[in-house]
Amino acid sequence: MRNSRIAAFGSTRRKDVPVSQDKSVEAIIKADVDTAVIFGKSWTLHVFEVLRASKEENLDMIYDTIDYLKRHGIEVIFDAEHFFQGFKEDPEYAMSVLKVAEEAGARVLVLADTNGGMMPWDVYDIVKHVIRNVKTVVGVHMHNDSGCAVANTLIAVYAGARHVQGTINGIGERTGNADLIQIIPSIRYKLGLHILKNDDNLKRLRELSQLVYRITGISPNPYQPYVGEFAFAHKAGVHVDAVLKNPRAYEHIDPGLVGNTRKFIVSELSGAANIVALLKEFGIEVDKRDERIKRIITRIKDLEKQGYTFDKASASALLIALKELGYKSDGINKISWTIFSSSAGTSIGIADVDNVVGKAIDVDPVRALVSALFDVLKRIYAIDDELKMNMEIMLIQDKMFRVTINFSNSLYTWSTQALSLNIFDAIAKAFIDGIEYYSVLKTIKHGRQWSGGADHEK
Repeated sequence: MRNSRIAAFGSTRRKDVPVSQDKSVEAIIKADVDTAVIFGKSWTLHVFEVLRASKEENLDMIYDTIDYLKRHGIEVIFDAEHFFQGFKEDPEYAMSVLKVAEEAGARVLVLADTNGGMMPWDVYDIVKHVIRNVKTVVGVHMHNDSGCAVANTLIAVYAGARHVQGTINGIGERTGNADLIQIIPSIRYKLGLHILKNDDNLKRLRELSQLVYRITGISPNPYQPYVGEFAFAHKAGVHVDAVLKNPRAYEHIDPGLVGNTRKFIVSELSGAANIVALLKEFGIEVDKRDERIKRIITRIKDLEKQGYTFDKASASALLIALKELGYKSDGINKISWTIFSSSAGTSIGIADVDNVVGKAIDVDPVRALVSALFDVLKRIYAIDDELKMNMEIMLIQDKMFRVTINFSNSLYTWSTQALSLNIFDAIAKAFIDGIEYYSVLKTIKHGRQWSGGADHEK
């Protein structure tokens, strides 16, 4: 918390209520903060039709509130709500709102696109006009209703704004706020401004994004710029071939600068270069003209026609490649499982993998099955790590269940997938693939050499 401050957020005093008697303003003082963010009306539509006040009354409300908080030792950031809309309809009044806030002692004047409807070219012109006519630092607060929140924020900074409001991952009202996860690296690496004290902190950007998704219970957007799972993922064979020669060919920045990694996606649309690139990450060099590579691609295409989507489960694709190349045998010969579930709320899962048996009890039958499988597989693959996982289940054509399991620990993330007419069968197969892949991953990362046809030890 060395470089952050907590600010209390509130509005100007109510109409016809003295500022010293306004409960909302008093709550800010009682909050014992050093900074307050106060929003007030700058669009005459809101002044007349929402506040039911005159222009002068609204200006008094703004001045009184900021002045009162300042006299109580609180620094004030003033958010001019609906400023851009107000400026376009009545520029003289919108500017008078800023002037009054400036006179009252606001440290920052924030121009808010509260309904999110502005376009970048208008934002640029209006921000430039404001900066020429005030002495106080200018900031912006953008919403994303027209899909331009990030673009509007960046063009405002380009025009001279030096205070930015937004949210992590763009989470917010309606279609959201400006996404700071996109804005922060863009200001640093596109505009060349030093936004953080240490650029190395930007390497934790993806980590921060993922943390907020977990806390809020929102699924991460895999296509989110800079930090999304697919932000630096290459699928088309032409792209992959070029990136292998020079990453700048299809990457606008080094993914490591924002804590992300490059990924090569295998699918029916990809070519031999994708398979070769994926294998190369595991220290396996194969010529893309190798006949085995062609067989791998054929196998992947056949499975995708059945309903697999390997762009979301590259670990499963890699296992196919390893088995075709002879680096990994099928290994497991027998899988069986049984689930007992009662209306009393108890489920028992029993798993038998190559005569290694495990069982688990849970209120949820899926968790009971997974726990039983993990009990077995930890012994088969000698794994004692804590793994996190989440599951995506989709009913696709021909009444097939497609299960994708996303695994992670403190070092790695990976995904596997399986299809079956039976949902528990699909879960079991995807889970076993995921643990098998992790065993392979640990073998590689620990520097042990591959041997053809290597199998797990029991």
